Amino acid sequence: MTRKDKNKKTISIDYTSTEKRSRMKISKSLNLFLVTILLTIFSGSLFSQKLEPKKRITVPDHTISSQLTGNDYHLYLSFPSSYSIKDTTTYPVLYFLDGNASFPIFKQSQINLSLGNEIEDVIIVGISSGSNMATWIINRTYDYSPIIDTMYTKSLENDFGFPKELVKTGGGDKFLTCIKTEIAPFIDKHYKTNSDRGIAGNSLGGFFAAYCLINSDGYFTRFGLNSPSLWWGNEQLLDQAVSKYTSKETLDIPASKVFVCGGRNENYKDFHTMVKFCSYLEASNYENIDLKWKIFDDETHLSVVPASISKAISTLYNKE
Repeated sequence: MTRKDKNKKTISIDYTSTEKRSRMKISKSLNLFLVTILLTIFSGSLFSQKLEPKKRITVPDHTISSQLTGNDYHLYLSFPSSYSIKDTTTYPVLYFLDGNASFPIFKQSQINLSLGNEIEDVIIVGISSGSNMATWIINRTYDYSPIIDTMYTKSLENDFGFPKELVKTGGGDKFLTCIKTEIAPFIDKHYKTNSDRGIAGNSLGGFFAAYCLINSDGYFTRFGLNSPSLWWGNEQLLDQAVSKYTSKETLDIPASKVFVCGGRNENYKDFHTMVKFCSYLEASNYENIDLKWKIFDDETHLSVVPASISKAISTLYNKE
């Protein structure tokens, strides 16, 4: 198509070319729009497909039925990378209480510390009892407490709704005998162990480890007292310890390592009794006890658990 201007010149306009360019722009815009829509649909479909978390179950290596306590004890084992049945090497054993809860932490701690060649080769045996949360609480309360504490029993009954008289305390001595005569002999029979044994635990488990130290007969020579509940039973065990340490009573035990720790933000009675215990033991300056203790800043009775387990292993089994 042509038209004439005022000077009578003819100007040609190519409508076909202009239309093509316009159509190309529209086509690109449309393609971009369609791609955007498809991506939006695909993304929405992708993110809308929520997944259920996988159930991860920590399975014990062995279960022992105790003739002494009447309970079943689940054992969770972690081995050094060097462990082999093809040689005659034997290993020390660390018995860790509340094995069902502690196993993932001490297992990974052992792996990490071994990678850095920071600890001795050691077999770690987690001990636990109970088929669910309720029976675990009930069993550990009895097993880990060498002293009867009726006030704590009542608090558990109120907090968890346990029937009266179901929760008992004061079974620590019987549980210690169970370890010595049933659990440890089983481990010694089936695995390459030696007589170098340690005992460690958190909270009430740490209290039981303290009981083993104070009344030690040399069966254990490494003790991990993590946030020990030394306030238990009106501080009877703590008073026994302070009396022994103050009188400079000789501890007729082999050379032993002791590690005590806790969080600075634990409640007053946990923190105060732990510091008192460590201060008096440190002041006694026994030649056969290598004591180390640590306060973790900004940690509570619960948040300190991972750090305390790792530190207990690295301190008790550090390579000299």
